[in-house]
Amino acid sequence: MMAWLRQHRDALARAFGKLRAQRSASLLNALVIGVALSLPAGGYALLANLQLVAQRFTLDPQVSVFLKAEAKRSELEGRLRGDARVAQLRFVSREEALQELRRSEGLAEVVAALDRNPLPDAFVVRARDGSAAALEALAADVLAMPGVAQVQVDSAWAQRLGALARVGRLALAALAAVLATGLVAVTFNTIRLQILTQREEIEVSQLLGATDVFIRRPFLYLGLLQGLAGGVLGLAILWGAMAILNQGVSELAQTYGSSFRLAFPAWPDVLAGLGITAFLGWLGALLSVSRYLR
Repeated sequence: MMAWLRQHRDALARAFGKLRAQRSASLLNALVIGVALSLPAGGYALLANLQLVAQRFTLDPQVSVFLKAEAKRSELEGRLRGDARVAQLRFVSREEALQELRRSEGLAEVVAALDRNPLPDAFVVRARDGSAAALEALAADVLAMPGVAQVQVDSAWAQRLGALARVGRLALAALAAVLATGLVAVTFNTIRLQILTQREEIEVSQLLGATDVFIRRPFLYLGLLQGLAGGVLGLAILWGAMAILNQGVSELAQTYGSSFRLAFPAWPDVLAGLGITAFLGWLGALLSVSRYLR
């Protein structure tokens, strides 16, 4: 066990030595990887912040229940309050609805021309589950209740928001896949150049009985370290970009009486990003050195 750990320590030290010996090239490779990481990471952060804004500022999905003229309000109200899917219930009388309509811009003259109030009494229901499917199911059950003339579901915004979130996640996944492929290619080419410069040394080691695992190990650590360095640079780029954006976002939020700021990804997400870039660097190195050894 101690011998195995010593071999890994020596391989890691050799990888650090290669990075120090070629500082400029290593920095450029890490910068390329960092830029590649910052794009999907930035998209992920913006999507998470937009979802937070949507949860904070969008209206709760509602179901408007319009009553028949002969409907018994108390009986229907008891049934709606007894439904476990209903979180909040508000009654809007036909007079109150007409007043709200009269206050609407451009409709005051139209309402004044009416000889009677055409609006029905209504209940505004806020559901516990705001998904489109749950709202449609609740609306169907309410419509079947006696005294209900019509039910209107305010779920269009929820459907649009869900569709936009799905499109955003798909686009982000596609971008991440493309850039991950590029990251592997960059590491593959870097390790290939390293192998070519050490070709004679590798051949002599093989003649002396070195195994493929022994030869491969330093290059794998080199790829892993380059991926990790690129991940750190990518997160630094993302942090700087978000700091610049937050200056404008804060000014815009203040005009709405809010202190909203773009939030940097949480530590679990940061560690996951670093782990992914380190793995991709390791994978590129593995492909490159395995191809040469074959």
